[in-house]
Amino acid sequence: QVQLVESGGGLVQPGGSLRLSCAASGSFFSINAMGWYRQAPGKERESVAMSTSGGRTNYADFVKGRFTISRDAAKNTVSLQMNSLKPNDTAVYYCTAEVYTSHYSPRRYAYWGQGTQVTVSS
Repeated sequence: QVQLVESGGGLVQPGGSLRLSCAASGSFFSINAMGWYRQAPGKERESVAMSTSGGRTNYADFVKGRFTISRDAAKNTVSLQMNSLKPNDTAVYYCTAEVYTSHYSPRRYAYWGQGTQVTVSS
């Protein structure tokens, strides 16, 4: 099993900032990619930002210029710096990782954290 633990969520006013962090642990050989999804009440879970092999990053259009994803591959951690937060950024944010479980197998598996609540409100 792979465990992903998020931290850094909370309540912030519109225009404010938060930094989310995620640490991976457990049984795996290596991590190919890490990133963040979010899910607002009554809505489908959606991709926010991903960090893939070689330091490449992908962002959803609605967060470009406001959010920054950073990954430390050696420490198996990823963070999400969120600036200029808006009320519709309110959601549970989930860390995700795509991992290799064996040096001898090319198979990859996706895992999810438990989520951390981000609330943007006056």
